[in-house]
Amino acid sequence: MPPLTRKQFFIALQTTSQPDILDPSDDTIFKRYANKSLPVSKKSTSLSLDQYTGNWTEVEIKHLINRTMFGVRQQDINTLSAMTMQESVDLLLSAPAAILNPPLNNYTSAGNQDVTGVPAGETWIDADFGSAGLNFSRAESLKSWWIGQMINQGLSIIEKMLLFWHNHFATQVLVLEDARLSYKHFEKLRIKALGNFKNLVKEVTVDPAMLLYLNGYVNTKNHPDENYARELQELFTLGNNNKNNYNEDDVKSAARVLTGWSINSSVFESYFVPKWHDESDKQFSSFYNNKIITGRTGIDGATETDELINMIFEKSETAHFLCTKLYRFFVYYNITEDIDTHIIKPLSQILIANNFEVKPVLDKLLKSQHFYDGYNIGCYIKTPLDFMVGILRTFSVDMSNVNGVAERYSILKTIHTYAELNGLNLGDPPNVAGWPAYYRSPAYYQCWINSSTFPARMQFSDALLIDGLDTGTNTPIFVDVIKFAEKCPNVADPRLLINWMVTILLGIDIAETQKSSLIGILLSGQVTPSYWTEAWKAYIADPSEMNRNIIQARLRSLLIALLRLPEFHLC
Repeated sequence: MPPLTRKQFFIALQTTSQPDILDPSDDTIFKRYANKSLPVSKKSTSLSLDQYTGNWTEVEIKHLINRTMFGVRQQDINTLSAMTMQESVDLLLSAPAAILNPPLNNYTSAGNQDVTGVPAGETWIDADFGSAGLNFSRAESLKSWWIGQMINQGLSIIEKMLLFWHNHFATQVLVLEDARLSYKHFEKLRIKALGNFKNLVKEVTVDPAMLLYLNGYVNTKNHPDENYARELQELFTLGNNNKNNYNEDDVKSAARVLTGWSINSSVFESYFVPKWHDESDKQFSSFYNNKIITGRTGIDGATETDELINMIFEKSETAHFLCTKLYRFFVYYNITEDIDTHIIKPLSQILIANNFEVKPVLDKLLKSQHFYDGYNIGCYIKTPLDFMVGILRTFSVDMSNVNGVAERYSILKTIHTYAELNGLNLGDPPNVAGWPAYYRSPAYYQCWINSSTFPARMQFSDALLIDGLDTGTNTPIFVDVIKFAEKCPNVADPRLLINWMVTILLGIDIAETQKSSLIGILLSGQVTPSYWTEAWKAYIADPSEMNRNIIQARLRSLLIALLRLPEFHLC
């Protein structure tokens, strides 16, 4: 579906929001939301990678958290407020990536046992395959578990980096048809998330999941398959937008280099079969300085793969391509000539100078003046995961009363399903290119919003605020609006409460007239601020059901209106 037109967008909003919150004649709001342009006041003032030395306030802290994690929690803001900017970035880039709790068997019941013998509540990652039906259940388990990892993440960039690499080295769980294989592939990406890009390309090239997904395991000297050789250059390293780039003969030569790799499916390891390898010399084009990779015999044929990747990484375009993707993922999609010159190219040099270690590049970018430029704050349309997982984390939705593994995974599956309805099926991107929002020009992030996904977003947030999200269990999950409001230091003051919620929840600030409208919702149409203040004091003095219901109803109305604002979809 195409992105919503301006008229469609406001019609959709008006059907679900307070009519005085949005004005369809206000172009500024839609332009900011649609990510097509920003007000003049938001124009970029810094094209420098020099370390940021400006104010370290909730605005900058929230921006850093939004781009490196899913959702902004008040406790995380408090933690980073006690640290410097440099210490905050260091913390986000240093958290361990270890997996302590792998996905579990949530799919068995009294009449539906795991035929491989995995008990309910135990992990299946090292079990036998079983059957296609069992694998489908495990694939659902894997995706649900992954959502849980995002919800329960610590102060770390790892979950966002895993999504970045999942999109970059895209594979599809349902195509691979073995959830155990997908889990091990994702585990590798997680462990290597902040490591060496060149080494990661080498590992992914012979990774069993990738060998299966892009036909590398059937690439032999008698029947060379060009699938991976093409994507290695076009999607994983060099890109396809460079002038005087590699050509079709380079793809064919690379495919011949990569012949001979196969998969031991019993232990999920790759191995090299010398008799399947093309032992002839491989000639490359002038783009690669007419390099010849000399054919090797026996087990030495496997070393040609390393030589191929070394050759690709000698091209400066490789570093530039990755840094461009990192910039679009963490900062903004619109890369002007000035940004390319002053930001992307210097980052590329840092990547090369550090032998393709990714962490120094992220460290430089996330500490830079450019990253904290006002132009780059609140200009990113949230992905479905930023929207849905972010709501659960920001509001600290309580799942402690969930009864057992099956029920917990059912709730996580519901969240995954909503994300899928909104265009992001975690574990199954549309194809090897990943999700269009990360590469499709000129729309980019606007791809997340259309006439189908926007109502689905509203359905998700409204359910959490009103009746609770129906998860197919006896435990609907919901936002405790009172508990959330209590985090505000000045909850009894309606204006300060609104200001706090706007800061925490919205990607950019809103006009005072909009804040006044929101105050009106909190006051239930009354004009005196004391109407809320006295109601809150009465609840604190006597948290009876009647007083609680009064407070809860007003907060729900307020938060429904806030979460329907276009600015809530920005981060």
